Amino acid sequence: MLLTFNLKHGRDFSDELTKAKKVAEFAIKTHSLTTKDVREIGLKSAIACQVLRKYSRNKVVKSINKVQLTVPGQAIRHDRENRELYIPCLKLHLDSRYLPSFEKVNQIELDHEYAHICVTINEAPLRQVEKWIGVDVNSTGHLAVIGNPSSGKVQKFGKEMSHLHIKYSKMRRHLYIHGHPKVAKHKLRDKESKKVKDINHKISRAIVDEAVQQCCGIKMEKLSGIRGIDHISKPSRKLLHSWSFYQLQTMIEYKAKLLGIPVSYVDPVYTSQQCSRCGRLGTRNGKDFSCPHCGHVDHADANASFNIALRPSFEESDGRLHADRDVCKGRIDTPQEAPS
Repeated sequence: MLLTFNLKHGRDFSDELTKAKKVAEFAIKTHSLTTKDVREIGLKSAIACQVLRKYSRNKVVKSINKVQLTVPGQAIRHDRENRELYIPCLKLHLDSRYLPSFEKVNQIELDHEYAHICVTINEAPLRQVEKWIGVDVNSTGHLAVIGNPSSGKVQKFGKEMSHLHIKYSKMRRHLYIHGHPKVAKHKLRDKESKKVKDINHKISRAIVDEAVQQCCGIKMEKLSGIRGIDHISKPSRKLLHSWSFYQLQTMIEYKAKLLGIPVSYVDPVYTSQQCSRCGRLGTRNGKDFSCPHCGHVDHADANASFNIALRPSFEESDGRLHADRDVCKGRIDTPQEAPS
């Protein structure tokens, strides 16, 4: 597994970054891959080669604002005994004691403040589990709701996410009205995305820790293509496009893999409408769910999380994902409950 960690390098690389930008501009203009062509710029050949390879082969980019210094793995020395990384071409020492143990360094990218270290980490052996927790990811209300059918425990996370999006949306609108579009478009959006990422990191860590504690696997909905749904109201469309479900699911997945926790995806159809007790279709009204057949009443997201945990997962077959939908249909599509 490839993971990237950020470390402050504490050095001034303004001169090298300026040279790297010149090399990138030359690459975009000429599509050259030869370091001899940019020797007069003065950038170290190991870094210049990576910059040329990145931008010469990119036929879409026409201009750039900033370029990072990319150092390949073969130009990096790893002192395993002292837990230190050394880049000879930049004479830079990086303390790797705070990084988890890794197999090798693939590359390091440096900007004005941080060194972005990409490493290969061995995944833990996958655990054999008999129980699963379901994670219902939402665009409104709580961002993630966990349900454990074996214990009946429900946990809710990320209530502040929807308030955060509304707050920054109002701030951007205010800045646009008062003639500050660049601040609204770049600085404010970057600040919002950093806060969202921080919340997703904390939620994903809490979910994986719960799975480890309960000795369970994790099941989530396969939500790819959900943003292409037609006939969505304008307010719902706005929430849908600010929904960071993919980032959260990716964080849960890689953190679970590091600890050997299995992660599976299920068919999202009817997870919010199906009763987690009797398996038949009930009635959802906002965040309230009720089943007219067995009388079960629950929070709609909690009910959905139980359904996700109990559903069969997708399986790989001939390179295409398919669900064992017959199992679900056997519980849902009885004549009296089939949707019109």
